[in-house]
Amino acid sequence: MGIKDLTEKILEDYNDIFADIVNVLVFKGKQRIKPETLVNTGVHSQYKNDKNGVLHEQERDVAKYWMNGKVRIALCGLENQTAVEPKMPLRVFGYEGASYRGQLEEKSAVPVITLVLYFGNEHWRAEKHLKDLLDIPEGMEEYVNDLKINVFEIAWLTDEQISMFKSDMCEVAERLEQMGIEKGRLEGEQMTVYSFVQDKTITPEQGAHKLNISVAELEKKMKEAGYTYPVF
Repeated sequence: MGIKDLTEKILEDYNDIFADIVNVLVFKGKQRIKPETLVNTGVHSQYKNDKNGVLHEQERDVAKYWMNGKVRIALCGLENQTAVEPKMPLRVFGYEGASYRGQLEEKSAVPVITLVLYFGNEHWRAEKHLKDLLDIPEGMEEYVNDLKINVFEIAWLTDEQISMFKSDMCEVAERLEQMGIEKGRLEGEQMTVYSFVQDKTITPEQGAHKLNISVAELEKKMKEAGYTYPVF
């Protein structure tokens, strides 16, 4: 487990942070869940590998029951991802399936939701539906259960969403948003420089004038982007 992942888990395990995240991302900022109504639950479950029959353990990042007195209302789980996980729907299906299986002996079952908090600086481009990962034989499509994962790209939350946070999660989201803006600006500068490199009809002086920078600054930006002056 990486230090960053551990830090995220520790932060989210605080009831006020956990409640804030769910209230903003699920309930659009409405204060539906109070910190005092959250109760920790186990994050470990087991599954058997079909290839060798070995029993393995799987671990959620953070999971809590939302309570109304002594009555369970829902089970909410948070999963942190810094890198895109191509098979995330399979993982979430496993987590939620184990949670429902654990309620088999209960008098009544409660809904289980999982929020995938993605902290990466690139957009999530992997599949979000379980069915999209499966090679389903023709004629079986309508009988195969699907699952859609709830991925929230924290660096791309809107300013309105970020303003809804009432805990330290606001600072985390703002910082990631700023990092995304800075990254986009740098990529934009690199693409502008790239356009100049591809244009063989202008001189470095003309290119610098177009970008409103000095030739020395243009040369520096080109080196940072990994380019050299075009050959005329």
